[in-house]
Amino acid sequence: MSRTCFLVIFLAFYALGFSQEIENDSVLNPNDSITDYYVRFEGDSILHSSIELEEVYLFGKLDFADRNERLRYFILRRKTLKVYPYAKLAAERLVELNDSLDHIKKRRHQRRYTRKVQKFIEEEFSEELKKLTRTEGQILVKLIYRQTGTTAFDLVKELRSGWRAFWYNTTASLFKISLKEEFHPESIHEDYLIEDILQRAFAANQLERQKSVLDYDYAQLSNKWKNASPESKN
Repeated sequence: MSRTCFLVIFLAFYALGFSQEIENDSVLNPNDSITDYYVRFEGDSILHSSIELEEVYLFGKLDFADRNERLRYFILRRKTLKVYPYAKLAAERLVELNDSLDHIKKRRHQRRYTRKVQKFIEEEFSEELKKLTRTEGQILVKLIYRQTGTTAFDLVKELRSGWRAFWYNTTASLFKISLKEEFHPESIHEDYLIEDILQRAFAANQLERQKSVLDYDYAQLSNKWKNASPESKN
């Protein structure tokens, strides 16, 4: 019985002390109804009231209407994972080129630097690109647009000349590849599948993430295509 009384008295004093602490805090912060907490990251002298987290996608199970649709997806997946690094590299080189040109004032020096970059890019992975199949080449063209917001045709036109871009496009068209192809996952189902493949690969650390410059939301696209009719996916 004495132990029970002691426990009740102890809890009462603890509750009284806790409420007094809150009351004192309210006196110190009369305009705050909730105590604010701040965090400081290692090596950072600034206090933060919140922690910014990266977007996290919860992927649903892959459902396929039949074996052919399943096979199509995994073939597209293999090809997309193969060519994505080239599109990422092209985007990085373009950013580097534009940043450097901003600091080069004379037009003559800009042209000279552009030729050097173009030669470097061609030597860096032109031989590898020759090994791509037609469908892999077309996926690459789409991903270049995803990463840069510019078609491969316009990139060649900007770096070389209009005639050279036309010639490249004509040559590519012989293999049924259009350098003017864009990337529209909101309206083209195959483009959405490519985006889905990329997002799953990013989450699994199979590919290094590089955000698209295009304005679309993957979660909204997933909901749209999940509820789309089979006819709209063809």
